[in-house]
Amino acid sequence: MKIAVMGAGGVGGYFGARLAQAGCDVAFIARGAHLAAMREHGLTVESELGDIHLPKVRVTDDPGTLEPVDLVLFSVKLWDTEAAARSIAALFGPHTGIVSFQNGVQKDDILRRLCGDQAVMGGVAYIAATIGRPGVIKHSGTMQRLIFGEYDGRRSARAEALLEACQRGGINAELSSDIRREIWEKFVFLVGLSATTATMRLPIGPIRANAQTRAFLLDIMREVVAVGRSHGVALAADYAQQRLAFCDGLPADMTSSMHHDLEAGGPLELAWLSGGVVELGEAAGVPTPANCAVRNILALHAPGRGKFSV
Repeated sequence: MKIAVMGAGGVGGYFGARLAQAGCDVAFIARGAHLAAMREHGLTVESELGDIHLPKVRVTDDPGTLEPVDLVLFSVKLWDTEAAARSIAALFGPHTGIVSFQNGVQKDDILRRLCGDQAVMGGVAYIAATIGRPGVIKHSGTMQRLIFGEYDGRRSARAEALLEACQRGGINAELSSDIRREIWEKFVFLVGLSATTATMRLPIGPIRANAQTRAFLLDIMREVVAVGRSHGVALAADYAQQRLAFCDGLPADMTSSMHHDLEAGGPLELAWLSGGVVELGEAAGVPTPANCAVRNILALHAPGRGKFSV
């Protein structure tokens, strides 16, 4: 299976390395110091599940230099989605698929517009991984899971091929017949975690332990569930409460990538997380005051340090 990984950061680098180890023909698209290190030293994954070192990898910052592939794994930050999708036209043949493992629920609408309806599969990634240093992916903990599938629920040949490749590579993977619901289920938790940890500048432990902040976390997630259900997604009416119970079992020091980005002074995925909830809520006539508050509180920080939005 020929695979291109668009965005070789924590998600793309980790799962791309495992797929390469499984025997897939994987090309990575990266940039900056990470690109230079991968060219010189290959790609390393540091993980409690066992380290991986690929001494030679095919890596470029120009997707136009690559030939068409069977599947594109798309894992850039949400603010780069449109530009990155436009840059990978050379990777597409008549049967090429693309699956996004980004955050958010609006990502595939952008990909359909730029890559075509037939190319787009749905996907969800569960992992805590970052670029530890150039050329090295640091995987925290042992969770590493991919869920993917066709939006019409069928078990397509390309989905089955990806599942088989994931299993060979030791990836905990699942083929879903309702991938839209899976994406929204992650979105409920992700928005709750991101909104609270970023606005409060703290990990999940103290947030869930305090009665007021715990209630705010639940309100955030309840709004996401209400918006999803209004758009026809089959979320359980009590799904927010289920996710709150899930939060109680997480490590107390767990935080979100948006909190990390805020602390580092980088741009935030705010417009597609709480901002996306507000936008989709307005379209459906569903009020989202808690997520609106988060969007407004973080608005000046969304572009990154020194680039205040006015």
